[in-house]
Amino acid sequence: MVKKYKPFVPIHPGEVIKDEVEARGITQKQLAGLMGMPYTMLNEILNGKRNVTTETALLFEAALDINAEMLLGIQADYSLQIARKNRRLLKHVAAIRLAFASGLL
Repeated sequence: MVKKYKPFVPIHPGEVIKDEVEARGITQKQLAGLMGMPYTMLNEILNGKRNVTTETALLFEAALDINAEMLLGIQADYSLQIARKNRRLLKHVAAIRLAFASGLL
């Protein structure tokens, strides 16, 4: 069986949004105010410390015309890549696979 390797270069959607904000010359405080979002929350998203949710994706779409589905797709990819590097989770997943493969359930 040939394994397909994906490069581990997780990109948080906040990086995309931050680039757009900077390109437009908008301050984070201005954008946060426009979106009705606390500045700290916006800053955490832009710095990859907080996930983009469906609600925030829609707010970014309205404010910056960045497709909400695209932002959520980037977030899902990022979250999966991070989870796949979590050794404790991977051990648990392997144990579940083994249990099902061996017919224990």
